Amino acid sequence: MSGTTDEAEPDVSTEAEPELEPDPDADPERELGPDAKGEPELGPESDEGAADADEGRSTPRRRAAGVLRALRARRTAVAWATMLTAALLLCGLSAWSYADTRGDGALSYGKARDAAQGAGEQGVARLNTVDSAHVDRDLDGWLGVTTGPLHDQLTRTHGSDTATMKAAGTSTNGTVTDAAVTELDTRAGTAKIIVTVQVRLTPKSGTATTDRKRFEANLSRTAGTWKLAALTAVPIGAS
Repeated sequence: MSGTTDEAEPDVSTEAEPELEPDPDADPERELGPDAKGEPELGPESDEGAADADEGRSTPRRRAAGVLRALRARRTAVAWATMLTAALLLCGLSAWSYADTRGDGALSYGKARDAAQGAGEQGVARLNTVDSAHVDRDLDGWLGVTTGPLHDQLTRTHGSDTATMKAAGTSTNGTVTDAAVTELDTRAGTAKIIVTVQVRLTPKSGTATTDRKRFEANLSRTAGTWKLAALTAVPIGAS
């Protein structure tokens, strides 16, 4: 064939893609997934946040409970300390009272012992002393330092003793050299004393002599005054 027949070139321009119509049976939430709704997915971190929030709200309550417990413990400690202090104070006062009472008792006993010993020494010395120039006065002094049976005996023999002393003309002077209280009952008002006496005897004529004697004396407290109720000679060296 003569000549070339020009064939029409196909149109290769891009054709518009057809629009896809939505499937009415499709689940948009399933297709879009959980993030498509704009709501965060609650996971472990969200649970921890909630727990932290709860813990934050409970912290003040726990602190308040701790403060209350501390206050109760402090009050209890203060109460125990107060009771302990009171008990110690009571014990201290009791001990002081006991010591004070005991001290007063010992002091009172010591005073009574000294008073009995002093009266015993004076009485024994008086009964061993007579001045021949003052017989009546000295024998009256014997009655002043005695009581009970001894006083009664000296009262009965007062007249005869006076006459004998005047007739003898002898003077005696007793000096206590040693004494000790051997028994003392402050409630009963009785005591016993051992007394050693040095007696100087001066006769009407002749040389003076010295003798040493020992006596055991019973004393009785009469109207607050200790006096001799009995007098017994004890051999020197006897226990």
